[in-house]
Amino acid sequence: MKVLQNNLKRQHDIYLDEYNNKALEVLNSGWYILGKEVESFEKEYADYISCKHCVGVASGMDALQIAFRILGIKEGDEVIVCSNSYIACVMGITMNGGTPVFVEPDEYDNIDADKVEEKITEKTKAILAVHLYGQSCDMDKIMELAKKHSLKVVEDCAQAHGTMWKDKKVGSIGDIACWSFYPTKNLGGFGDGGAITTNIDDYAAQARVIRNYGSKRIHYENDIIGMNSRLDELQAGLLRVKLSHLDELNAERGKIAERYMNEISNPLICPLKTRPGSNNVYHQFVIHCKKRDELIEYLKENEIGTIIHYPIPPHLQQAYAYLGYKKGDFPIAERYADEVVSLPMYNGISSEELDYVIDALNRFE
Repeated sequence: MKVLQNNLKRQHDIYLDEYNNKALEVLNSGWYILGKEVESFEKEYADYISCKHCVGVASGMDALQIAFRILGIKEGDEVIVCSNSYIACVMGITMNGGTPVFVEPDEYDNIDADKVEEKITEKTKAILAVHLYGQSCDMDKIMELAKKHSLKVVEDCAQAHGTMWKDKKVGSIGDIACWSFYPTKNLGGFGDGGAITTNIDDYAAQARVIRNYGSKRIHYENDIIGMNSRLDELQAGLLRVKLSHLDELNAERGKIAERYMNEISNPLICPLKTRPGSNNVYHQFVIHCKKRDELIEYLKENEIGTIIHYPIPPHLQQAYAYLGYKKGDFPIAERYADEVVSLPMYNGISSEELDYVIDALNRFE
């Protein structure tokens, strides 16, 4: 049996008619940029997050770049970020001239909030809380530190569509939040897409201007130097369809994860724990295994797909060699990079496929 790590077509097929009808509706409308679909999606997603504003942009990367620009991050400013994040998180900081200050992850693979304060200096301007793999960072501690030191909080929610921190959805807690709608996300589109959510009116207004060439209008009056980063009508329309089913899709992922948690009995395989106070929407089902590379090869031989999120920590990427870090500077992030692997996790995976994967995992030696 062949089991992919992700199979986007399975989820697409569940709501095939709805997606097809919406796509034709948008194509036949004759309006493809900043129209009623984007406006409706922004309102619906803001309501879903319980946030005042949602601004659709072209990608999660653009959302990060715009958010840090809105906060005024510039050369000489420092932003605290987890040392095991995806590199886009760091690029959002450095593309504005800022300097990332790395903090090691905790036992839940998210930023260790207990280690943040020791990294705060007079140059620190913000904390980036990256909600990795589908669960929340410790937002109580992060928000308390931000208030104590007069810092801004940016939430990276690219993997956390529907994730709760206590009684609030992530993306509504910090000053500004960034979202990706890349196809593999829980709320994934059919191409690139992203958004910014915020409860601050001025931040939303700035985001709308920046995304549209620096213009408050559609054509030819430009107040600032902006960029072209607009969520298009087709993606917005299709995201509206998927948003209407997001809770049921997340619930299905939870049931898949429950099977993994209850039925994997191999002591070599350690599923990631979920932090008290957070739920988990399981963007990925991540395990730690000290024999990770052997496990991946074994699963490959059994035609079971896996992926590593992420094999190289940002501080060891060639793109950030100029920061002067070396191997050993962030040992926890480096150890996690050598241990983590994401198992098959997607809507529409069959019970038989899960049986096959779990049985293979339990037979690994």
